[in-house]
Amino acid sequence: METSNERWLQVAEIELVYRSKVRASDRPTVSRAQHGYEILLPGWENIDFIEHFKILLLNRANRVIGLIDISTGGTTGTVVDAKLIFAAAIKANACGIILAHNHPSGTKRPSNADISLTRKLVAIGDMLDISVLDHLILTSEGYYSFSEEGLL
Repeated sequence: METSNERWLQVAEIELVYRSKVRASDRPTVSRAQHGYEILLPGWENIDFIEHFKILLLNRANRVIGLIDISTGGTTGTVVDAKLIFAAAIKANACGIILAHNHPSGTKRPSNADISLTRKLVAIGDMLDISVLDHLILTSEGYYSFSEEGLL
């Protein structure tokens, strides 16, 4: 028969770690959607081929403290798990996040699914006191900003 100490040893340990080697003053600031697009675009592989979902994590001064790849899908979509988004934001002690995904079709307009997902993530962020500052849809020829278009 197992003792309570033996059962305790079978529980996985969880470690929450955020490490940055970049000084706060060296981090880029995002004060408008164009800045987010300019930060995200250079590192975005296969922007016209496969859909990806990423988030920018920001501190209170809107300086980027991290970039997280949330999911990679196919040519028409990707699965987005809200738990992964907000676990990363909490781990990094982010005050705000910018959601971003690409449309391989080149269409910048959001789908109904994009709008629904954004509303859901904004509501979760409000409960956690983590602001969803924008949701960008990226293409190789430009972007769509939910914030600039009044959808946030």
